[in-house]
Amino acid sequence: MRMIIKGKNIDVSDPVREYAERKMRRLERFLDDRTEAVVEFSTEQHRSSTDSQIVEVTLVVDGQPLRSHAAGPTHQASLDTVIDRIERQAVDFREKPKGRARLEAGKSKRIVEEGGPISSEKGSAPETVEDRARPSSIVKTKRFAIEPMFEEDAVARMEELGHHFFIFVNAETERLCVVYKRDRGDYGMIEPMIAGQYTPGRNGHNAG
Repeated sequence: MRMIIKGKNIDVSDPVREYAERKMRRLERFLDDRTEAVVEFSTEQHRSSTDSQIVEVTLVVDGQPLRSHAAGPTHQASLDTVIDRIERQAVDFREKPKGRARLEAGKSKRIVEEGGPISSEKGSAPETVEDRARPSSIVKTKRFAIEPMFEEDAVARMEELGHHFFIFVNAETERLCVVYKRDRGDYGMIEPMIAGQYTPGRNGHNAG
């Protein structure tokens, strides 16, 4: 496993770097020499002292990125948490090849739905201009149970599932919320409000 340990706008001390190298060796039994691992440390001053030290781990396994992050009072504590999470992802990835096939199929479906290259299946007609001109309609409805959780747990769950967004009930506000991953790698949260009942969130502005 090829490993990169770095800091985001901070210097990683030797004790923290050595601790990271030792903890990351836990993953070697699931991975091989082709796997790339990036451990990034950062500090967010606006957070409370109990969750200001951030660690994000990214594994690239067979070309598939697995990511997770955690926040804690120290970088070592955050690393302990994120290693547990990324280890579960690595185990699932290695033990469920069918799940990977479904994931790749889902990616292909998204490419088609977003207007990417379209390849006709055997026995099916290619898409025509008339097909694309047809109005969109809802063809499937999914229902699932939502359990109350805190924002950090929702982000962790989203990362474990490999999704770009996750719907949950905020345990603090008891409101339906959506966390999502932004293009620059950090996270955002949407708190839907009924029109006319809007009140500014903790940042005082809409999620961007």
